[in-house]
Amino acid sequence: MTLRVGVLGYRFMGKAHANAMARLPMFFPDAPDVERHVLVGRDEEALADAADRLGFETTSTDWESAIDDVDVFYNLGPNHVHAEPSIAALERGVPVLSEKPLSNDLASAERMADAAADAGVPTATAFNYRYVPALRYAKNLIDDGELGEIRHFRGRYLQDWLADPDAPWSWRNSEEMAGSGALGDLGAHTIDLARFLVGDVERVSGHCETFVDERPVEGEDETRPVTVDDAYSAQAELEDGAMATFEASRFATGHKNDHTVEVHGSKGSLKFSLERMNELEVLREDSRGYETILVTDADDPYVDHWWPPGHVLGWEHTFVHEDYEFLSAVESGEEYHPNFEDGAAVQRVLDAIQRSDAEAEWVDVA
Repeated sequence: MTLRVGVLGYRFMGKAHANAMARLPMFFPDAPDVERHVLVGRDEEALADAADRLGFETTSTDWESAIDDVDVFYNLGPNHVHAEPSIAALERGVPVLSEKPLSNDLASAERMADAAADAGVPTATAFNYRYVPALRYAKNLIDDGELGEIRHFRGRYLQDWLADPDAPWSWRNSEEMAGSGALGDLGAHTIDLARFLVGDVERVSGHCETFVDERPVEGEDETRPVTVDDAYSAQAELEDGAMATFEASRFATGHKNDHTVEVHGSKGSLKFSLERMNELEVLREDSRGYETILVTDADDPYVDHWWPPGHVLGWEHTFVHEDYEFLSAVESGEEYHPNFEDGAAVQRVLDAIQRSDAEAEWVDVA
């Protein structure tokens, strides 16, 4: 069976997933056969060029007709267009992968999760960092009790692409379209990793800050208001009493894509940085210091599909792993995680952090 895939969006994430689908038959021969069937967008000329570069058979400017002609739908558009096309696809029984955060607001994310539950087909929220081999290795250590009882989770995600106040306005600066700024764009990844590695977030105390209130519109002699956060921080309580701190900024000068995670337990600890994504630092019981493990051995997660031991993987490989797992679940009909309910769970935390900031108090996650 060949799975015909429709993809809404052809820029950053469209390229990432098109590349992943092209790699699947080379490195994951047991993956489902995939046809990059239709690429969906608004600009016919840009679509035609993108389809040619990314290997899609056809294009469409109408997502409603596109979802009637595919077996799987990838919604990689801006946050505010996640809900309606995804729900429509699910109502037709079409499995859906949606970019993160699941939507631009909690109500829409809940509608998407409800539609997924009613449809009974696999769904995915695109938290690709679950598929970093070093983080899979970390998950195995935690699940095997190597760190003992977990006391702390610390996660931060730092970038600097908006540090220049003259950087142009985009949809990511709009509350209506994005829902939040660094919180949803970057913090969603960190919160998902906290849930993946340790457990659910139960209550939060959050702080959101906007440093530049308006930005120039590219190619125009005007500015538009920035209505989302540029940075956020939060304290949190996880299930079973573990403490957590979350932080993200798009103003952290000198940081390009710096996602770091630390987990501390009663028997040991671990540290991970996306900027050194093939490494995991592990402190074991009775050890005096951290050991740096290069997670590239053939028996490490996913590594046997790629190169000889020691040959490092890159950021783009996480999408290959993600698409392999999701499309395999679609083919088999088995359950997949992180699904839309996982995405909604993260959205509840994002919403609670925003409410906590507005109310200046601790807030329970609904």
